[in-house]
Amino acid sequence: MISIVAPVYNEEPVLPELHRRVAQVMNELGEPWELVLVNDGSRDRSAAVINQLHAQDPHVKGVSFSRNFGFQVAVTAGLDFATGDAVILTDADLQDPPEVYPHMLAKWREGYDVVYGVRTSREGETWFKLFTAKLFYRLIRRITRIDIPLDTGDFRLMDRRVVNALKRMPERNRFIRGMVPWVGFRQAGVTYERASRFAGQSKFSSVKQMLPFALDAITSFSYLPLQLAMYLGFLMAGLAALAIVAVILLRLFGPSTPLLGQATTLVAVLFMGGVQLICLGIIGEYLGRIYDEVKGRPLYLIEQIWGFDETNGRKS
Repeated sequence: MISIVAPVYNEEPVLPELHRRVAQVMNELGEPWELVLVNDGSRDRSAAVINQLHAQDPHVKGVSFSRNFGFQVAVTAGLDFATGDAVILTDADLQDPPEVYPHMLAKWREGYDVVYGVRTSREGETWFKLFTAKLFYRLIRRITRIDIPLDTGDFRLMDRRVVNALKRMPERNRFIRGMVPWVGFRQAGVTYERASRFAGQSKFSSVKQMLPFALDAITSFSYLPLQLAMYLGFLMAGLAALAIVAVILLRLFGPSTPLLGQATTLVAVLFMGGVQLICLGIIGEYLGRIYDEVKGRPLYLIEQIWGFDETNGRKS
């Protein structure tokens, strides 16, 4: 059994074409398959389209959240409900072509547990998004101890034992692209050309949308921001100690004119106040994530499912 998992958020015009292309590829392979569509609180008719597709084709199965819980949680729900021996995670917008699935499955049969898609080109994306994506993934590789492949996204195939390992990781602020390399196992890449969206608009096109994703990635796998705050504190303390010594020497051996420096003092105080607030903000980011974990709320709540037994997955 091969499971294809696709999170869905306002993808009503895309879903019929997604089903058509996935069905064409998988039927040509002759493998048993299922298409698991996770409706992440869409405001359009995505849920109704999933229902129609399930009625037309039992290969299509669906999960609909009670509200929008976010892409990473939708991916988690898809992995919870998928029953396949291998699970292919893809975007619903057809930027990750289903025609790549046979190449991933071939690598899987060679013995690889994770086969991730490596983008050789990315059509329909702005220079700003391309630049920030390259910068972010090169930064995250340097500040963490996990080897996240460059130029990859969430498009990947995972063996059942990798999926089971991910299901044992219940953290709230999830970064799947880092969690998959963290679990290890044999991993390999398959190159492909990423297409432009079939329809609709990108859900990660602005700084406001991308920044929380980047913060989750950094705080989930790196302590460097906390360490930088500590190093900055030592630096400021060292500069203050040197300034005290300099002031004493000027008092003892300098000119008789008293030291004047109200403006300098004001700038120094404001600078130190800014540094302290930055450090508190960094600590607050980590503390907020600890608070989320301690509350122990379910990752998602389900309003409706299609094609699954009621006891499947992490239904709450």
